[in-house]
Amino acid sequence: MSNEKSSNTKRGFKHVHLTSTLSMSLVLFLVGLVSLLLFMAHDMTKYVKENLNMSIVLNDNIGKQYEQRIEKYLLAAPFTKSIKYISKEEALKEHIANLGEDPEKFLGYNPLLASIEVKLNEQYACLDSVAKVETKLKTFENINRIVYQKDMVAMVNENVKKISFVLLSIAGLLLFVSVALIYNTIRLTLYSNRFLINTMKLVGATNWFIRKPYLFAGMMNGLVAAITSLVLLVGAVYFVGNEFGMSTLDVQPFVAVAVAGVVLLLGILISAISVFFAVGKYLRMTSNDLYML
Repeated sequence: MSNEKSSNTKRGFKHVHLTSTLSMSLVLFLVGLVSLLLFMAHDMTKYVKENLNMSIVLNDNIGKQYEQRIEKYLLAAPFTKSIKYISKEEALKEHIANLGEDPEKFLGYNPLLASIEVKLNEQYACLDSVAKVETKLKTFENINRIVYQKDMVAMVNENVKKISFVLLSIAGLLLFVSVALIYNTIRLTLYSNRFLINTMKLVGATNWFIRKPYLFAGMMNGLVAAITSLVLLVGAVYFVGNEFGMSTLDVQPFVAVAVAGVVLLLGILISAISVFFAVGKYLRMTSNDLYML
């Protein structure tokens, strides 16, 4: 009879332990998913900002030497990511391809001007920085005008702020919820050991001696839960990328390592802290208090 009771207790403890690990895995999966979205949003923002064009339209009478002087300045400037020279002929071809009309046939000459297309570095792709860049470029002669999409620049930066705020808010809320859930899960797991903890305390064991095996087990449990959540995350990314043909879900190695590091660190750290305080709760309780739970 006692063997049967012991067997049932062990099965019950294993069931609680498995439930605890699965619960932590799901929570860490959500944390990893939000972390991945944050990194991908940053990369996407950088890509969009660095593909905003600033067109420097040149006068017709500009000499080759002066044109090279402007190009040399742009290549050395900290705000430049890349430049591309577009001649009058190339501009005419692009105009015909886009609009289907050839203005040279009506006017008898090519009215379009040569230009230099500049792509800015990410940190300079905001209205204040673009305005300063424009002011510097206007000091050069033979520049007809400088064209860039002010509304597009403003819209991109405004949307970046909104998206970042939403994702950070979700990440903060999810982190708070994950800490609470993992703590409560571990506390319930340790509930069955409350009398053992109290017995060890009564026979003179130190708090650290009592906590140490539970901390090790909790950290290992957190590690297993973190690895499980990463497997789920990889599976989710692979499924979405293949099912919907979203090549943009190709995760950079740095992002993958960073997300994995965040999930593993949180899994181990939150589990260790939760075990520390959960065991501490039972250490502070008297034998009579244990029967009141």
